[in-house]
Amino acid sequence: MKNYVAPSLLAADKNKLFEEIKLAEDSGAEYLHFDVMDGKFVPNISFGLDDLRKISASHKMINDVHIMIEDPDSQAIEFAKAGADIVTFHLEALPCLGCMAKTIKSLHDHGTKVGISIKPGTKANTLEPFLKDIDLVLIMSVEPGKGGQAFMKSALRKIKYLRRLIDRHQYNVLIEVDGGINDITGALARQAGADILVAGTYLFGHNDFKERVNKLR
Repeated sequence: MKNYVAPSLLAADKNKLFEEIKLAEDSGAEYLHFDVMDGKFVPNISFGLDDLRKISASHKMINDVHIMIEDPDSQAIEFAKAGADIVTFHLEALPCLGCMAKTIKSLHDHGTKVGISIKPGTKANTLEPFLKDIDLVLIMSVEPGKGGQAFMKSALRKIKYLRRLIDRHQYNVLIEVDGGINDITGALARQAGADILVAGTYLFGHNDFKERVNKLR
């Protein structure tokens, strides 16, 4: 099990984005979480390809790109080309097994790592067929599409289930959790078996950013 932190740019001050990115990097965080929303798969709109192109080379953290879009099979590779180190798409957006396999292969062929995310209402066992082929699973502990929501404790059962499954089969897959993460819920997620904690409002907008990152460890 790893012990990584991924500050989420969704909560950063967009008027000083590069300063916020430097703050995240200086904190020692290993990942920079970049949310993409199309206004269709989820109700809001956030960062896009042009934003990723501008920031992807401005730091040395891992560009952890979560695409909450309707057609990841046609767009995922574009985010890889724009600088994503990991592209995570939603299982609910690609229910076709053939489409999933094609998207995973396309990203891996490009040299990009692949993650699959599930919403709070989707069962963790739906991820099982893909664990041998991907690099990361992202458990949403809030409904995707909006920052600042409260952590759903049902996510802990999913994390525990996946931790047991991954360890039993020795899959090389990281477990990431996103939504309502703070020092308390983060500790619960770690205990359940999470490798990466995504945090936004808990980190950005506070003058003790680095100390908060350390608490999440």
